Amino acid sequence: MLSNLATRDVETLIHPYTNLAAFRQTGPLVLERGHGVWVYDTDGRPYLEGMAGLWCTALGYSNEELVEAAREQMARLPFTHLFSGRSHDPAIELAETIKELAPIPVSKVFFTSSGSEANDTQVKLTWYLNNALGRPQKKKIIGRHKGYHGVTVASASLTGLTANHADWDLPLPGFLHAACPHHYRGAEPGESEEAYSARLAAELEEMILREGPETVAAFIAEPVMGAGGAIVPPKGYFAAIEPVLARYDVRFIADEVICGFGRLGTWFGSEAMGMKPHSLSFAKALTSAYMPLGGVTVDETLYQAMQDQSRKIGTFGHGTTYSGHPVASAVALKTIEIYRRDRIIEGAAEKAPHFQRRLSALEEHPLVGEAKGLGLIGGLEIVADKATKRQYDPKAGVAARCVAFAQEEGLIVRFLTGDRVAVCPPLVIRPDEIDTLFDRLGTALDRTQAWIREQGLTAA
Repeated sequence: MLSNLATRDVETLIHPYTNLAAFRQTGPLVLERGHGVWVYDTDGRPYLEGMAGLWCTALGYSNEELVEAAREQMARLPFTHLFSGRSHDPAIELAETIKELAPIPVSKVFFTSSGSEANDTQVKLTWYLNNALGRPQKKKIIGRHKGYHGVTVASASLTGLTANHADWDLPLPGFLHAACPHHYRGAEPGESEEAYSARLAAELEEMILREGPETVAAFIAEPVMGAGGAIVPPKGYFAAIEPVLARYDVRFIADEVICGFGRLGTWFGSEAMGMKPHSLSFAKALTSAYMPLGGVTVDETLYQAMQDQSRKIGTFGHGTTYSGHPVASAVALKTIEIYRRDRIIEGAAEKAPHFQRRLSALEEHPLVGEAKGLGLIGGLEIVADKATKRQYDPKAGVAARCVAFAQEEGLIVRFLTGDRVAVCPPLVIRPDEIDTLFDRLGTALDRTQAWIREQGLTAA
């Protein structure tokens, strides 16, 4: 029997990434408050938030400084916009700060309200650039299978997940997908990570040549793949990929929406992975998710093209009402101040070995085929047979069941495609809380194993 609040939810809200039919019976987990890495439901029961919300609440919950930063800006200037040459201090200072922090040369910053909007903007700017350069055929953009870049029409086309395309009439024409760089699933028997990376680079080059280099404009990649399975690329992957892109003048876009602002123990994931992209997309931890804010970096070559087009057309015809919103910008500035002052990024790097040891130890569990991560992010894959890597029938929902058991144990984690479970706690998590997280996840795996036996499930 659903509570009154849960019934009202079911009758009024559409929930993203939810089986809407099954949801009518199960109802929501209604959260009421949060503090640190803990959130509490309407019955007062605590849950360790092992996903930092949606890969984003880096400073945890109820940070009073962020609340006060929002309040102060609300009282001073709750809204103005950046259209037609208007501006305000928080957006200016934040753009300066991002230019300073970025691991690549940045000429300007364009703000959005989300990662999806940021990647949609990347698509439009890529097309805009090639029109300005007199290359109207150079428009195709390559994403990767299992890559995740958002849900707007263009960003969902960049995304390489079946559920984001099925019956949405996506991807749009001109969007291609290279192989997912998952050594556990994609490597040939005995193939080293470096050899696998070299093969993926060769396959990417073959794709570009097959399509015609004069038609391929950009390649987009997450440093560590998030919603596609929390997948760390194999050794040497980006070092092998980048020369191919350079050879055919293909713009390289790093989607830093999840990995940016400390997740991998560096300000940006590109630093941790040795990447040298032309542009970054960012969002999520920029404000510790307290306010919606994202954006893209603009290099000088792109900026000059944007100027030329503005001169020709009479305007830069792109923007959103909330681009560079003053309250969101003020919260972002305070978030970055806290990251710096309290050594949050360095602290994440210091805690990462402990986190990764606890994660890797789960490979000893009979259900776990792979448990791997980087920094304070990780993914594990549930398999029916560790030796052959065979999986359970996807319809059995084994990973979903594991996540449900975890929730019953007071831990929030997320199941992803391919029977994978992702872990991505707030950066402020303490070592003892890391232990609590993995203890509870281990218990959830044990309960899943018992459930599998009860159900008589076998490999697909």
